Amino acid sequence: MDFTQTAGGRFGEAPPFRTARPEASDAEQTLARLELMAHILDTAFVIPGINRRIGLDAVMGLLPVVGDAVSTAISSYIIWEARRLGAPRWLIGRMIANTAIDGVVGVVPLVGDLFDAAFKANRRNVELLRRHLERSGKLKPSVIDVTATRVG
Repeated sequence: MDFTQTAGGRFGEAPPFRTARPEASDAEQTLARLELMAHILDTAFVIPGINRRIGLDAVMGLLPVVGDAVSTAISSYIIWEARRLGAPRWLIGRMIANTAIDGVVGVVPLVGDLFDAAFKANRRNVELLRRHLERSGKLKPSVIDVTATRVG
């Protein structure tokens, strides 16, 4: 008989209650990480006075050429993760188009900076990926679709 203290409880007993949450799937963990990344890149800061949200993407876009190149490279990570999760080619193509539009227009001085603040390519791409994963069954829907009926 082993009388050593174990993580499961006293002297090898099982704990009386399970408090651990079941492990999230790889798709859920990846999507949560990508949503945080998209938030930081597209909507992390609020411009005081006009209540418009911008992100690091728009701030980096203020640096001519280099800022937009770095921003586009970081945005391409979302596309890489989508491909790793098994997104179809048409979806990858749409995500590439969103990122390319953001990168190409972002290079134009002043107009590109305003466009970066308005066009949220990363948020769009993560939302496209979320909808695909929900439809394919790899992710539980984030919104429950119900119809209310009046009784009485």
